[in-house]
Amino acid sequence: MTNTIITNIRERNYTIGIVGLGYVGLPLLWTFHEQGFRVVGIDIDAAKIEAFRIGTSYIKHFPAEQMQKLAQSDRCRATNDFSIVSDVDAIIMCVPTPLNLHREPDMSYIVNTTHAIAPHLKAGQLIVLESTTYPGTTDEIIRPICEEKSGLKSGVDLFFAFSPEREDPGNPNFGTATIPKVIGGDGEAALEITDVLYSSAIVKTVRVSNPKTAEAVKLLENIFRSVNIALVNELKLVFHAMGIDVHEVIEAAKTKPFGFMAFYPGPGLGGHCIPIDPFYLTWKAREYGLHTRFIELAGEVNTAMPQFVVRRTIEALNDKKKCMNGSKILCVGLAYKPDVDDMRESPTFVVMDLLEAEKAHVDYYDPFIPVIPPTREHGKWTGKKSVAWSPDVIASYDAVVIVTNHKIVNYRELMEWNDTIIDTRNALNNLPAREHQVWKA
Repeated sequence: MTNTIITNIRERNYTIGIVGLGYVGLPLLWTFHEQGFRVVGIDIDAAKIEAFRIGTSYIKHFPAEQMQKLAQSDRCRATNDFSIVSDVDAIIMCVPTPLNLHREPDMSYIVNTTHAIAPHLKAGQLIVLESTTYPGTTDEIIRPICEEKSGLKSGVDLFFAFSPEREDPGNPNFGTATIPKVIGGDGEAALEITDVLYSSAIVKTVRVSNPKTAEAVKLLENIFRSVNIALVNELKLVFHAMGIDVHEVIEAAKTKPFGFMAFYPGPGLGGHCIPIDPFYLTWKAREYGLHTRFIELAGEVNTAMPQFVVRRTIEALNDKKKCMNGSKILCVGLAYKPDVDDMRESPTFVVMDLLEAEKAHVDYYDPFIPVIPPTREHGKWTGKKSVAWSPDVIASYDAVVIVTNHKIVNYRELMEWNDTIIDTRNALNNLPAREHQVWKA
């Protein structure tokens, strides 16, 4: 069976189903389609299925012309009907893995998706999870559900693997096809099939011994970033108290050609990976009676940064003989990183919540997010619109907080139009400022 599957992949006589058509699933579907595969997109969101039908992109960095090409292709279709699983050869799951209100893994998307595909499985199919999760998810959740509901067995009838997504939305240097893929299969046959499949569309594959190891790789990548960002965030607080600009320190330190890697402080962590992934490991570690103190401390430092931003905003207002209560505050940037429309886990929401708790009137400006859509944790902001970018509007605010440094924002205009700016991203570093105009945070 394995040789037949591999032959079908190489001859492009193979259909790939992608479950979850978001920031990970959509580019992955496009990548396989570009390499001549038949692709099927599956998503419970009817709006995304309609976007496929008419060829409209719903993700900023995914070009409209690519969406139109998919809509017009006879090798691509999209549906919210999971029975289509019986017509595909591989199922790749790219579904959310958020945290619940207790900061514990919310596995409902993975569990529900697995239950949805399991009744439609057939012999010879490959099932791959790409969603970031704790080590053991493939072995403990996906494989048992699929085997029980389908009556098929791993390594005999079905093949399971894990390959962590490595998307970096908006990165002009790396895309899905050019980022090496780590793969871990449940047995040699699963590993071989997964390797051949991803190698058909992606620049390089990196084999590891099993799915659990591959799941751990993704966690290490993002915990590494979380811990180092926490370090520079803590140093920002220390250096600020000493009257030292942490950004100047970092720029000088990174001239060392070895032994140093630059990380930058900010108002808190955002995106789906860094604020969430460490908690997946700390949660799983408790099952083994272990406490990940280093990781948890980093989380504490990073999640406290929005409070520092608010304290600096209060100090800036006090300098102008104003109080926070009743002040109008504008947050510039709602997306979690520059130049994207992705606001998952954005620290701007936390900053806005804290400012509002201090009785301020809070608005936001983000050219990539004209209206705040529904979110899992910040529903009270749903429907709020970005303010207009104009002298009268910007000047009407008592203070402006730069939370995300989009490149298309005209910061010279911002400094001309408002005299109290709290800069959390060093966005104004090379611009001349008036006395008591810019406050680093």
